[in-house]
Amino acid sequence: MNSVIYQKAKDLRQLFLLLAGCAGFFLSSAQKAKGPLQLAEQYYAAGEYYTAANLYEQYLNSSKKQVEGTGFPLNSKRNQFSSTKGVSRTDIQFKQAESYRLSNHWAEASATYSKVLEKDSVKNIDAWYWKAVCERSLGNYENAWHNLSKFVQSAPPGNALAAAAQKERETLRYIQQQLSRPDSVLVSMQKLVIGNSFETGAFAPAYAGNNQFLISSTNADSTANIGVNPYKSRLYFATYNNGSMDELTQITLPSADLKQNMGAAAVSADGKTLYFTQWKKENGQIVSAIYYSKKEGAGWGQAMLLASVNANGSNNKQPFCSADGNYLFFASDRQGGSGKFDIWYAPLNSDGTAGNPVNAGSGINTAGDEQAPFYQSSSNTLVFSSNGIQGMGGYDLYSSKGKENSWTAPENLGHPVNSSRDDIYFYAPEKSALLSKAIFSSDRGNGCCLETYAITKQSRSKTLAGILRDCNEKLVLAGTEVVMTDKSGKKWTTTTDETGKYEFSIEYFNLEEPTLTFRKEGFSEMTYGVNVVNTNGSDLLIEKLNNQELCIDKKQEEKLVIKAEDVVTVYFDFDKSSLKGDAITRLDSIYTMLIENPVATIQISGYTDGRGTEEYNKKLSDRRARACAEYLKKKGIDEKRISFVSFGSCCPVEMELINGRDNAEGRGKNRRALINVKKE
Repeated sequence: MNSVIYQKAKDLRQLFLLLAGCAGFFLSSAQKAKGPLQLAEQYYAAGEYYTAANLYEQYLNSSKKQVEGTGFPLNSKRNQFSSTKGVSRTDIQFKQAESYRLSNHWAEASATYSKVLEKDSVKNIDAWYWKAVCERSLGNYENAWHNLSKFVQSAPPGNALAAAAQKERETLRYIQQQLSRPDSVLVSMQKLVIGNSFETGAFAPAYAGNNQFLISSTNADSTANIGVNPYKSRLYFATYNNGSMDELTQITLPSADLKQNMGAAAVSADGKTLYFTQWKKENGQIVSAIYYSKKEGAGWGQAMLLASVNANGSNNKQPFCSADGNYLFFASDRQGGSGKFDIWYAPLNSDGTAGNPVNAGSGINTAGDEQAPFYQSSSNTLVFSSNGIQGMGGYDLYSSKGKENSWTAPENLGHPVNSSRDDIYFYAPEKSALLSKAIFSSDRGNGCCLETYAITKQSRSKTLAGILRDCNEKLVLAGTEVVMTDKSGKKWTTTTDETGKYEFSIEYFNLEEPTLTFRKEGFSEMTYGVNVVNTNGSDLLIEKLNNQELCIDKKQEEKLVIKAEDVVTVYFDFDKSSLKGDAITRLDSIYTMLIENPVATIQISGYTDGRGTEEYNKKLSDRRARACAEYLKKKGIDEKRISFVSFGSCCPVEMELINGRDNAEGRGKNRRALINVKKE
């Protein structure tokens, strides 16, 4: 039985079928000629694999001898042993193991394959491969690798399962990679409490508004026919509350075909239309179609086939309505796809009908199966299940950003969201991180069927980093204080390193409208908003956000304004007459004043400190006065407007000795030139 839609069969449920089959064997004259082996084949052909497995067991326990020349034709389909005139006990055990595997009873299948291999491992080489698949599904990865190696070593060239074995090896390697993911520590997961889900399954959660969900589960018909599973999938409304789905209420529709399964549904964004899947089994094959029903009062109206999305000769299922009300996504195996089941979408009309379907494209769809689409409109993210992309086994959940038929490469949602079983049917609220509070279905547990799990994943720690430069010279600025402030006023502080880099590390990075303020001596304080230009998500525990490169301006030195009546002093280093930066600034200001006052003149007086001889100091003070004069003349001031005089160490303005000790600061103030401005 297909675990994705139709679920694994519950042991007790299938025992009921077995008893029904046995009752038919004893009570119906049409069945009197059929023994357990023939009935097993009948159930196997009908896709009731677990019942078939029990009937094979009944036959094997009733006869320990080989079955030779019975003329009973065992099927020779793919992955089954060929029909022969002589059918051995081992052949039947292999068929029993296949029945367990196809009903997803992995432990029983693995044990039965082991019995087959104990009897004849040469003839039944394929059993090594299938046992590996079972062990992988059970989470016994070392055993799976061992059995797979046995198959590879034993299989002759051209074995039909060689390619599948190589893929299984890649799956096992991928599983090991996923199990070592460091971000699994961020994930919390729990199985939702849903009444009887262990026995009847509960899957395909779909949000229906006001904390209501649609849930699919199984229910038994009041009557049962031989060879027909009496359990059918039905659709329920449930209230999601604190880790449980409560108050399950079955949805009944006036014209729904109760002989068919009903589930995997969705409600339109306006709540007025219910879309759902109906399916049945014909000649051992699943036939499915999408129906819809309009809201009528407190209930729902007639079930109608959604004609536009149900192409003749195709199967269509698992509808999902986008939150913006624009599209119906669904899975279909119709022509024009990439492989088996593909993801398709169709525009929704106001009356609940849909337009012409469009394939989501080869960026999403593969040669395998893509099913159960979910679309988060707020993030433009499609989540779907696939067995055609490298995963952990069975169906894995994948996400892709985009819309219509333009998508990014699908990304596996990773362990522990995905497992080595089937993981399918996903839901996450709008305007939230995809895995912050999601719900999905999986058959990873010990229950009969797909059950529903809630998952919460904490956000990765994040860092915000950037480079700071000088706006003019473009040089990186080390030692700059950087303060990040969020909307509430909370602050974080760091300092740029020698490369000009700053970085903030915040465990739960949920800042609103953050700003960055830079402070450095000699530079203007500047504040910027954060503008992330790229993100590095290669580290599964830390998401690295790179801010745009920023710069700050040097402070403009306050311009010295000289008036005509002012006296300006410039200072010199010991035994020097060269002009320092501050002296040049002051002389530039005098130049400006002279330009603005064409009749003004200046007199420059040169001085030294008391060190040195009187003759030497006289010459040094002269050089200092001349240095000032030459600077102004080179800038274009007529020398007739400049006069200068040298006084040597005359006339100190500060004491050079205090209590017999040298006063260096006082000497520095005596090494000067005075510039007197005269207005004619």
